[in-house]
Amino acid sequence: MLEKLKKLTLNQILPYLLVITGTIGLFSASILMIEKVALLKDPGHVLNCDINPIIACGAVINTPQASAFGFPNPILGIIGFSVVLVIGMAILAGAKFQRWFWLGLQAGVIFGIIFVTWLQFQTIYRIGALCPYCMVVWSVMIPLFWYTTLYNLRNNYLKVPLKLLALKEYLLQHHGDILVLWFLIIIGVILHHFWYFWQTLL
Repeated sequence: MLEKLKKLTLNQILPYLLVITGTIGLFSASILMIEKVALLKDPGHVLNCDINPIIACGAVINTPQASAFGFPNPILGIIGFSVVLVIGMAILAGAKFQRWFWLGLQAGVIFGIIFVTWLQFQTIYRIGALCPYCMVVWSVMIPLFWYTTLYNLRNNYLKVPLKLLALKEYLLQHHGDILVLWFLIIIGVILHHFWYFWQTLL
């Protein structure tokens, strides 16, 4: 099984990645929306993801950042991840898409990664709490953006100047290392910023 997975190309992996990240992201966004509605109905409702003073959805979900565009952020997640899931299923069913379609998806994941990165900064440095379901969304948005971008680069849907072709090849060859480093940086930032709390648990 592992040998078969290793032989899969980026083009073969992407639809499965879209389905997996779309499903996980949709589930997490839906849970957050359910919790938000429960809070609107009952301000005293205790969220199931309020674990301690730092890992707590309640400390995040009622902040202005949680409704950055005037409505709850999970609505964006439900819509966006539903689209991703449908695209992945369509590709697995044999659908083929034109370059303009892939550029549209690229625009979507660029918006998603910028928004998620902004939310990470706001959550860690401004709000001072971590929402578990939000972190799940972060965790799927990063590979979704990364591998959609690499797919578009490999298939020349994203054009790059000749002087950047070496960089393109480097990214394609070291995609896994870069992804791991990305996650390690985020984990490092979280550990460092909240170390005052983590050390009380040791």
